[in-house]
Amino acid sequence: MKYEKLALDLVEFSRELFPGLEFIPLHAPQFSSEEERLLVDTVRSTFVSTVGEYVGEFERLIESFTSAKFAVAMNSGTAALHIALLVSGVSENDEVLTQPVTFVATGNAIRYRGADPVFLDIERETLGLSPDSLEQFLADHAELRRDGKCWNVRTGRRIMACVPVNSLGHPARVQEIRQICDRYHVKVVEDAAESLGSWIGGTHTGLGGDAGVLSFNGNKVITTGGGGALITDNQDLASRAKHISSTAKKAHKWEFFHDCLGFNYRLPNINAALGCAQMGKISSFLERKRRNADRYAIWAMDRGVEYVSEPKDAFSNFWLNALLLPDRKARDKVLEVTNNNGVMTRPLWTPLNLLPMYKTCLSMDLPVSVDIFNRLVCLPSSASKS
Repeated sequence: MKYEKLALDLVEFSRELFPGLEFIPLHAPQFSSEEERLLVDTVRSTFVSTVGEYVGEFERLIESFTSAKFAVAMNSGTAALHIALLVSGVSENDEVLTQPVTFVATGNAIRYRGADPVFLDIERETLGLSPDSLEQFLADHAELRRDGKCWNVRTGRRIMACVPVNSLGHPARVQEIRQICDRYHVKVVEDAAESLGSWIGGTHTGLGGDAGVLSFNGNKVITTGGGGALITDNQDLASRAKHISSTAKKAHKWEFFHDCLGFNYRLPNINAALGCAQMGKISSFLERKRRNADRYAIWAMDRGVEYVSEPKDAFSNFWLNALLLPDRKARDKVLEVTNNNGVMTRPLWTPLNLLPMYKTCLSMDLPVSVDIFNRLVCLPSSASKS
C-alpha cells in the first residue's frame, strides 16, 4: 500500500507539472508556428528529400550548439551509430565494448557491422559505462599485438571499439574511458543519442571520443520527426561518413558513380527544416526541463525517495527524469498505478544481455546494471510550459 500511495501522489504531482492533459506522455515534442512555416517553405520549394538548404543549415546549427567541428545529419540515431562504427574501423567478427543498459539500437548498430557487443557494467552515479569495469576487463582480456590492434586473448577476436552511452541524458565519464581506450588502441564512439544539451567538464557530450552520435527522434529534446547526426572534430572521419551515408555517390552534375558500398542514410530536407525550427528553441526547452527536474527532486526528497540527479561536474539535459525505488516490487507497483491513471511512466530498457539475439554475447558481472534495471522508473519529462 505504501508504494500505491506514492504512485497516486506522483500522478497528482505530474498533473501539476503538466496541467490540462488527460493523458500525460513520457516525452512529447513541442511545436509552434515556426515549424509549420519552415515545413510549408520546404514543400513549396519541392526539395523535400536529401537535397535542400535546410540540411546544411541544420548541420551548422548542431555544430554551433555543440562546438563540434563537423556534423553529418542522418535519418536516425541508429543510422548515425552504424556509420560511426563503420568509419571507426569496426568490421566483421570484431568485439565492441559497451553496456547492457541502453536502448536496443546500440547493440543493433554493432551487429550491423558484423561485430558482437561485449557487455560491461555501468556505474550508479552516471548510469553510464563504468571506467573501472572497462579497465578491469581490458587488464584481464586484452593485449596489444604487433599489428597495433587490441586483441581479446581469450576469444581470439579483435577489440576494435568501445561505445559508452549517456543514459537518460546524463553524461558518462567518457574522458576517463577515452584515456583507458587510448592505451589499448581502442576507438571510442560515444552514444549521445539521449544527451543533446548535456555537457561534462565543459565539453558537449558526443565529443569525448573519436565520434559521437545524436538522435532527433520524436521523443528527444528536439525532434526532426526521425533523424540523427554524427558529430566529430575529425574532418576525414566526417567526410567519409557523409560520403558513405549518401550512397557513396561521387559528386557529378549528371553521372551516377558509386565508389564503394554506401547507405541511403542522409536526413531529408523536410526533416531538417523541422530541426532548424526546433534548434531555435533548444535553450528554452532545456531551461524548462531543468526547472521540472528541480521540482521532481524536491518532491522525491520530501517523500524519502531516491531521485536520479546529474553527475558531478556535469550539466545534464534531464531528457528523462527518474526515481530509484527500493526493489522491483515497488518499481512495478508504481509503474502499474501511474499508467492505469493516465500518467506514462516506464522502466529502463531490458538489458541487452537478456534479449534473445544477444544472450550468447560475452558478458561480465553486471551487479549495478541489474540493480538499476530492477529499481528505476522513468517519469514524464516533456519540455512543455508548466
